[in-house]
Amino acid sequence: MAVLRTVLTVVFIIICVIISAIVLLQEGKSAGLGAISGAAESYWGKNKGRSMEGALVKITRWLTVAFLLIAIVLNISKFG
Repeated sequence: MAVLRTVLTVVFIIICVIISAIVLLQEGKSAGLGAISGAAESYWGKNKGRSMEGALVKITRWLTVAFLLIAIVLNISKFG
């Protein structure tokens, strides 16, 4: 059980570092003055899901779910 806890802790730390890096790579949600003139509704604004930014959002979501699940497992195993 101690080996599994150690492996999960290492994976947990790696996920923490990766999430931090990915969040820093993402753009802000505010569109700035482009939202006033309608520039946010251009081709690039509509197809963000297929771009690199969209991929970063999806990766962030999956890593966050893994982060939460591992945090719960590590917390439960601490008391068990």
